[in-house]
This record gives sequence, C-alpha cells and structure tokens, in this order.
Amino acid sequence: MKGTVLIVDDSLTVRMDLAQAFEADGFAVLPCATGAEACALAAQGAVSAAILDVLLPDADGVQLLEQLRIRAQKPELPILMLSTEVELQDRLRGLRKGADDYLGKPYDTGYVVARVNELLRSRQPAPSKAPGRVLLVDDSETYLQETARLLRGAGYEVLPARSGEQALELLGAQAVDCVLLDLVMPGLSGRDTCRQIKSSPRLREVPLIMVTSVEDHATMIESLSLGADDYITKSSEFAVLEARLRAQIRRKQFEDEHRRVQQELLASERRASEAWAASQVAQAQAALAQELDRKNKELEAFNYSVSHDLRAPLRTIDGFSHALLEDFGGALEPRALDYLKRVRAATKRMGELIDDLLQLSRIGRSELRREGVDLAALARAVAEELARCHPEHPVAFSAPAELPVNADRRLLQVVLENLLGNAWKFTSRASEARVECGLEPGPQGNAYFVRDNGAGFDMAYAERLFNPFQRLHTEEQFAGTGIGLATVQRVIDRHGGRVWAHGEVGKGATVYFTLPVSAA
Repeated sequence: MKGTVLIVDDSLTVRMDLAQAFEADGFAVLPCATGAEACALAAQGAVSAAILDVLLPDADGVQLLEQLRIRAQKPELPILMLSTEVELQDRLRGLRKGADDYLGKPYDTGYVVARVNELLRSRQPAPSKAPGRVLLVDDSETYLQETARLLRGAGYEVLPARSGEQALELLGAQAVDCVLLDLVMPGLSGRDTCRQIKSSPRLREVPLIMVTSVEDHATMIESLSLGADDYITKSSEFAVLEARLRAQIRRKQFEDEHRRVQQELLASERRASEAWAASQVAQAQAALAQELDRKNKELEAFNYSVSHDLRAPLRTIDGFSHALLEDFGGALEPRALDYLKRVRAATKRMGELIDDLLQLSRIGRSELRREGVDLAALARAVAEELARCHPEHPVAFSAPAELPVNADRRLLQVVLENLLGNAWKFTSRASEARVECGLEPGPQGNAYFVRDNGAGFDMAYAERLFNPFQRLHTEEQFAGTGIGLATVQRVIDRHGGRVWAHGEVGKGATVYFTLPVSAA
C-alpha cells in the first residue's frame, strides 16, 4: 500500500467517493464524519495524509488541522482542505496554519488523488547519491590504471577503455552513470567519441567529462561545444576530479528522479481522466438505458393499443359487412355489391397488416433461445403447409437431407414462413414453379438461401427490399403488406447474422442469410 489517507467529512457521499478513488490508487483509507473521531484515528495508527472538510459538526477544520498533526506525531503531515465556499481571510488562516492546499467542491477525485501523491513525494527524502558506474577512457595505461584504482577506492564501479572505439563498444553493451573521456587519443579521438556519444538518443543524457593534459581556454570551449558536460585537466587533484564526477552523477540522478515523478504524475492524471471519462460513459449509458426502458414501455402500450383498440372496430366493420353481404347481398345493385366486397377486402388487408406489425415488434423484444435446429426439415414442414393451403399452385420444392444450425427454432420458422411464402407467391405465374432451400459457400463463409424462379426484381432497388412497407410490386400484381422481409432481417440481426438478396426481373430471386454460432 502507498500509505493511509484520513478522510474527514460529514457527507457520506464525499467519504465514499474519495475512499473509492484512493483505494483504486493503492491507498488504505480511514473515513470519518467528526473531528473527535479523526483525532482518535490519527492517534491509533500511521496516517500518511489527511483531507479535511472546513466545516464539521463538532470542529473547525483549521483548528483540527493542528490537532491532527500533533496526534499523528507528524508536524509535516500533508493536509488538504475541502470547502464549498471559503472567505479569503479563512483561506489565508488555513494556509498560515499549514494547510497544503484548498480544494473547492465539487472536486475532481482524480486531481485530489494526484495532489496527495505529489505532496507525499515532496515529503520523501532525496534519493541516495551513491557512487555509480564510470566509463574511464584514456590511451595512457599508467593514467588509466591509477585513476581507476582511486575511483574504486571511492566506491565507484569502473569500466576502463583504452580507445574511443572500445568506449563506444562498451556503451553499446551496458549502461553507465558518467563518462571520463581523454581528449587526445590515437584512432578515434576524444572529440569524435564525444560527438558520437552526444548524437545518440540513447546516450546523450549520460554525463560526459572531458579530461585532458592541455590547459587551454580554447580547448575547454571546444570540448563544451562538442556536448561535454564538464572539462577538467589531468593535473587537477583527484579530490577535484571526484567532486566534479560526483556533481555530474548527482545531477543526472535528480533529473532521472524528476522525470520519474513527472511520469507518475502524468500516469495519475491519465488514470483520473480515464476514470472521469468512464464515469461520464456510465452516466450516459444509465441515461440511455432509462430512455430505452421508457421507449420500450411506450412501444408495449402502442402494441396493446394496436392489438385491442384497432382490432375491435376492425372486427365490427368486418362482421357487419359480412352480415350485410349475406342478408342483403341479393338486393344490392352490382355497383353496391362491388363496393361492399372492396370494404371486406380492405378490412382483411388491414387485419393482415396489424398482424404483421405486431409480429415485427415482438421479434425485437422476444428472448433469443438458441438450440440445434435442422433448417432443411423445418423448411420442408413450412413448404408442405404452403402446398396444402395453395393446392391450385403446384411448386417443385427441394432441400438437402439436413442443414444443422444453431438458432432460435421459433424465430427461424418465422424467417422460413416469410421467405418461402414470398417464393410461393412470386412463382404463382410461373409455368413450372421451382423453390429451393440450401447452403451455398461464399468468400465470406457459408450462407443459407431460399431461391425461386418467379417474378424476380430489379437489383437497382435491392436496398429497399428489407425496409418496412417497401414493395417492388403493386397490390394488383402480388398481394402483401411489405413487412415480411423486414421481419426476416430483424430475426437475422438478432442472431448476429446478415441478410441480402439477388434477383433478375422475370428470372427469379434468391435471398441469402447467415447464422453465426454466437449472437453478435
């Protein structure tokens, strides 16, 4: 655990909100609602930081600040103050008493957590400045051995190199904390070695001290311009060399620590932003769920109205028109009789439309129950029923011996009733009607199909086929409500599949659909 945070606020919501955020970041939490309870908790255990409400039921937050530091035996205990509205004088009083910061309500939990992390880091002791690993580069064997001996005696790990080439080879194999580089060397000179080290993105941050026997101002300027971090002559005392070396390593250590703290702070801010975004998404999802539930209830109410309020007058119209036709049909003039028959036909069509609409709405709300189903057997059963209902229209139907699928049997029957019903209808004018159900391999996997040799359709209007009430034939040509293929598409969508059609005018049509193993 990173530490323990004491949260003092009389609002249960605030305590729970902050506790959840700090626990997610790796802290232990001590929540309490009063000053007395806060003092007792601070005296019992190690408190790493505290968050205080300015106004508490039994205490003034600023006065409690001092008491907490005494009870916790931590004069430098990090403390943040929370307040809705604070006068400037009260804010100054709190800051004079040692509050580290004031945060207004409403607050960002991610920022509060990040601020506490920053305060705890600032209270930590500076990183140890232990001697590190030094790459010592010099072509003089005597200087190399003697300086390496002195550095090791001071606690440094030394990697000796007798040339610039060897130095670059060692740097490519392992990390060092500083480079002591001779300026004048045969082969790859100190100048060129320095230039290559400082031009490397991986090595440019490594401190480099140029060491030379030449005590010349221009040489020092040239060395520094090449990228060296410091310059020292070989004639200097070892204590001076070691002090300059230690200073460069200490600078690098502090830079690394600062970079680490910045990365942690950025990571904490990112986590806070992600948490805030997640909370916003959750709120939006909750609002959408409520809206969806309300819309579903409205839809159910509409369905009830359609199935009862519209059916009742429709039954009345149909019943009286039927009675009128039976009782007084012989007395009516031919034109009146034709009008009455049209009324009955329209009533029947409206009843079919209501039934189709209700079926379409129920498809989207019914529970999907997958099971093993033989698509071919189900298709043959539907085809037999269609043949029985339409004996005047013989159709040659074919299907494989079996087509095993994983689907909702009841919904799959709705699909086949609509697709095969359409095939029967649109082949009614074909001299030798043929309807086929099967499986066809394709570039994106296998697809099931229902194919006929009936009226077909123009592919320019293929996108309209699966929209409700979109029909490509007139009522006089082929009767229908325009709901069947929309129902098919909704069922296939529920199964996570897709549906499409291909046709040619006068040469029939094929409707394809897929049934993935798992719903999308």
